[in-house]
Amino acid sequence: MRLSEFNYDLPKELIAQEPLKSRDSARLMVVDRQKDALTERAFCDIVEYFTPGDCLVLNDTKVIPVRLYGNRKTGAKVEIFLLDPGAEKLKALIKPSKRIKEGEEIELESGFLATVMERTDVGRFVKFNASLEDVLEKGHVPLPPYIIRHDTPRDREDYQTVYADKEGATASPTAGLHFTNELLKRINEKGVKTVFVTLHTSYGTFSPVKEENIEDHKMHFEYYHIGEAAAEVVNKTKLSGSRVFAVGTTSSRVLESSSVSSGEVKAFSGKTDLFIYPGYKYKIVDGLITNFHLPESTLLMLVSALAGKDLIFKAYEQAIKNKFRFFSYGDAMLIL
Repeated sequence: MRLSEFNYDLPKELIAQEPLKSRDSARLMVVDRQKDALTERAFCDIVEYFTPGDCLVLNDTKVIPVRLYGNRKTGAKVEIFLLDPGAEKLKALIKPSKRIKEGEEIELESGFLATVMERTDVGRFVKFNASLEDVLEKGHVPLPPYIIRHDTPRDREDYQTVYADKEGATASPTAGLHFTNELLKRINEKGVKTVFVTLHTSYGTFSPVKEENIEDHKMHFEYYHIGEAAAEVVNKTKLSGSRVFAVGTTSSRVLESSSVSSGEVKAFSGKTDLFIYPGYKYKIVDGLITNFHLPESTLLMLVSALAGKDLIFKAYEQAIKNKFRFFSYGDAMLIL
């Protein structure tokens, strides 16, 4: 398939710049694959679409404040965006990068020093003159570039799911931002099982596709974990004939990455570079809760693989017409 097939025009005013005051008050586009139908609801109505015995799989990764600001000795401003804060050698995207020489020191806002090292496959290696924990304590929330404002103290809570637990993400698993503790309680009371998996969302999820033939695109590895207990619940759900709903593209990649030929998932901790695009046959995921994604992104390709590209683009066309809010702080979609 061609990259250009996943392009669409989006008015800039539909890109959400701020979160809603109430997480579950977002709009919800329900995409019914069997009926080839679209329905518009409020996100808090999502409980109606679950049945007892279903399983909801959420990504409990926690976003780290990995965006750092500093200055060169010339006074020029520099942004350092850490890509994998759990790695032994730290990689970062540096802006601007071209003029910064290997070994140059950047003084951060906190007063700590960052030394920019050699180039790597993505970005540059960096070292700090303090512990990473101390450096990140003064870091900024890594809002995506299409949110054209500086982060605020409120973003430290808003750009985090209410169930975030395992530190390691450099971007939020944004489909989960719509859930409140009260909504999760209502879902559980309906007889829906809830399990948690982990995928530390990073550059791999959001890196742009540059190949016109999308099959040539290579995903970057991201760490994921699914425990024995979670795997057992998912497998029992599948065996009983009930449905497994993934909350977000990240949860769906965990489930599909841990699937085996028997049609089950296996407990596992490791890295995945699974790239899901149309033609992929889902083995575990029956339904998906997701946001509206960027044109030509791997995330748009993933949802198109589940619902069918034509139906997804029909949903996007309607969402634009009816002024849904797009991307991280935007509205949601439920694929049945």
